[in-house]
Amino acid sequence: MIYRALGLMSGSSLDGLDLVFAEFHVNAGHWSWDIRAAATVPYAEDWADRLRGAAELSARDYLVLHAAYGRYLGEAVNHFIEEKGLQFQVGLVASHGHTTVHSPQGGVSAQLGDGATLAAVTGLAVVSDLRSLDVAHGGQGAPIVPLGESLLFTDYRLFLNLGGIANLSVHDGPPVAFDICPANRVLNALAQKAGKEFDEGGRLAAMGTVNAPLLSQLNALDYYQQPSPKSLANEFGTGVVLPLIEAAGLSHEDALATYTEHVAVQIHESLEDHLPAHLQNRKLLVTGGGGFNTFLVSRLREWVEDNQVELVVADDNLVHYKEALVMAALGVLRWREENTTLASVTGARRDSIGGALWLGQEA
Repeated sequence: MIYRALGLMSGSSLDGLDLVFAEFHVNAGHWSWDIRAAATVPYAEDWADRLRGAAELSARDYLVLHAAYGRYLGEAVNHFIEEKGLQFQVGLVASHGHTTVHSPQGGVSAQLGDGATLAAVTGLAVVSDLRSLDVAHGGQGAPIVPLGESLLFTDYRLFLNLGGIANLSVHDGPPVAFDICPANRVLNALAQKAGKEFDEGGRLAAMGTVNAPLLSQLNALDYYQQPSPKSLANEFGTGVVLPLIEAAGLSHEDALATYTEHVAVQIHESLEDHLPAHLQNRKLLVTGGGGFNTFLVSRLREWVEDNQVELVVADDNLVHYKEALVMAALGVLRWREENTTLASVTGARRDSIGGALWLGQEA
């Protein structure tokens, strides 16, 4: 079977909306794929502010924003289709939405972007709300990408996403995956204090010196002692980590150097705890915006040598768009009524077919 799906991803770093149109060939459980078109739509300052502050809104105002962002997504899809000449080619849209509240211990993981509005604006079939059923089954609802990884990237057993939050997937038998630590969300916030949108290539961090007391304080945070499955809300980075860094009173360069080292250390520790001793294929595929941070990658490469891991940064297209590609694949799985989340990853009571399906086209 051939499926043509458009995946939408908005990450916690708020750098923009990623759109990927891909063609999937599914034959006897084997998947092959091709990215036909991709783009990132940067958020205007007002939209970034609205998304950043969404969790503080009243229930009524949150629902209004939920619908408004669904319309924003729909208009972005329509513009993408027009710009790329994809009329009558997109069979399905799969939207992750933008996470605003992630509290699985309270039975909640909420993503902005009303799927019904998105379907109405585009006139296309839409899959949205991909996490809720897993959370309802007692799972973390995150990470959400490992099932897509196992289908699309069969040459790898280890996956690292360096997005707003860094997460690791280990595919040895049933996949195990979890959030490691905040990454770009904190690094970008520190760079913005230095007057930069982000620390391009980690240049500012490379000029700094690691502050050992702060590094020890960060590494001692309770979350890192918890066993997997586990996942992080955005507020951990902004409400717990950033205040610790700010209280240390370091220069911008030293703060960035220290936090970069912290990310590298935590990834090393996570591999130390979860890497099967018998695993032969130790190639670690790195994607996400942090893959463009050459200083972070160099520090990470040095640390993972202790784990006998070969760090492989994906090509630029995949670094940037892997998660949106996986969203498209999850949408196809939902359309096929196959599992989209794995209990081995999230800790749910069972695997589940997550996602709401909205049929925007006329009968």
